[in-house]
Amino acid sequence: MILRPMRILWVVTRYRLDTLLPLARMPWWLRSLFILSPLRLVPIGKRPRGMRLRLALEELGPIFVKFGQMLSTRRDLLPEDVADELQRLQDQVPPFPAHQAKALVEEELAMSLEDAFASFEPEPLASASVAQVHAARLHGGEAVVVKIIRPGIERVMRQDMALLYRFASVLARIPEARRLRPVEVVRDYEATLFDELDLTKEAANTSQLKRNFKNSPLLYVPAIYWGLTHRRVMVQERIYGVPVADTAALLAQGTNLKKLAERGVEIFFTQVFRDNFFHADMHPGNIFVSFEHPHDPQYIAIDCGIVGSLTREDQDYLARNLLAFFHQDYYEVAALHIESGWVGEGTRANEFAAAIRTVCEPILEKPLKDISFGQVLLGLFQTARRFNMEVQPQLVLLQKTLLNIEGLGRQLYPDLDLWSTARPYLERWMKERAGVSGLWESLKRQAPELSHQLPELPVLAHQVLTRADLEHRQRRHQSDAMNGIFQQLGKRDRSQRRLRLGLLLLAAAFTWQPLTQWAADQTWPILAAAALGVLLLAWH
Repeated sequence: MILRPMRILWVVTRYRLDTLLPLARMPWWLRSLFILSPLRLVPIGKRPRGMRLRLALEELGPIFVKFGQMLSTRRDLLPEDVADELQRLQDQVPPFPAHQAKALVEEELAMSLEDAFASFEPEPLASASVAQVHAARLHGGEAVVVKIIRPGIERVMRQDMALLYRFASVLARIPEARRLRPVEVVRDYEATLFDELDLTKEAANTSQLKRNFKNSPLLYVPAIYWGLTHRRVMVQERIYGVPVADTAALLAQGTNLKKLAERGVEIFFTQVFRDNFFHADMHPGNIFVSFEHPHDPQYIAIDCGIVGSLTREDQDYLARNLLAFFHQDYYEVAALHIESGWVGEGTRANEFAAAIRTVCEPILEKPLKDISFGQVLLGLFQTARRFNMEVQPQLVLLQKTLLNIEGLGRQLYPDLDLWSTARPYLERWMKERAGVSGLWESLKRQAPELSHQLPELPVLAHQVLTRADLEHRQRRHQSDAMNGIFQQLGKRDRSQRRLRLGLLLLAAAFTWQPLTQWAADQTWPILAAAALGVLLLAWH
């Protein structure tokens, strides 16, 4: 385990990543440590800072590459030269040798390349952190791509995840960091990351997404060839389109960028709320734009290894929170957070609403170019610290996807107003969810369970009524018996008053329910009456 941290330290030293840190913003004591660090004795070389960062992330492995991919979508947070270099991590990671790719394909398919494909290109079309893609053609003439998992990648990923768990455990001991729930976040990230190593899961996700957007003008998803898909190899339809990051090519073919950006927002909200199944790795390397109909552009999505979904409760809370934000109803936002249990007990809604208003009011009703969700989330986390708000691990993927969407929208059409684009969709979804159609859909979902319960309802109702009638008759019989005793006792002399009083107290206790249930738990007044009655009888 010690070898991996030493390896990371060596790479950081070799590429002098310490020079990328904003020393001017650090506390004086931390700045002094970096200034006096022996790292400064290592020469920087002629390579620019962006290239050094990219090469270091590539050398450190897939988890670090994915971190660089996410950073590359946030050009508002990075210098231009660094963002350009990190963009290469999306599909230009150094490939592994062709002979390893061929051997792995033949091993997984249990047949030779010649039997599986009419042709197979040894040079990869693209190479990313977890897998690389080769062009091929089937014997039937279909153009396909073959995705192959990198050899030996699982061992490196498990080492890095072990380090992340240790780091998260240390954070969890710090009171201010505990609310971030670092261990749960790392656990969720581990599950999604290792799902990418099983290409049958990615193929299933791709098929689901394709079915959700069947015949849709918004999004096209390539088909899967299941007969040639296994855990480490996946074969799917080859698509042709313009990379969404290539703005110059999109403009050259006359693409309506405003409509393209708006459709990106619509696709996101459709996946999250209509389908509850969203592509959670929507960096520009996985998104293309069809060559056809540039004035009515259609997205093409690939690489569905990471997907997300929410519970119905989280869906409702998220939609209601967003609508409250759109309507600038900060008290409703605060109330929803309290209702969902996302903030500490005893939080006052009006105080929380005032804090949220301070963060969010400056950003609403502005075009996307003037809004940074990264800054908003940072402000919200700082505000949440006062109210002990915990990070919700189930929403981390969604937040990451939303940041990717923002970066994509900013790149395509900086004047896009995300709020006005998303608000009508959410309002329509909430209306359908709470209206007659939503009730009908809920009844259809519960129909199988209701179909099993309905035939039993008459029997259950008869049993309840029979039990109630039996208890009523028992109480009436006991009441009649006690009345007869009282009538007989009333004819006797004064010396028997204590006996009558004892029996009266016992009757008050026993007539509350049948004698057969007397052993059940009683309230203290009934028990006291019974005890006093017994004492009086004994005294008599």
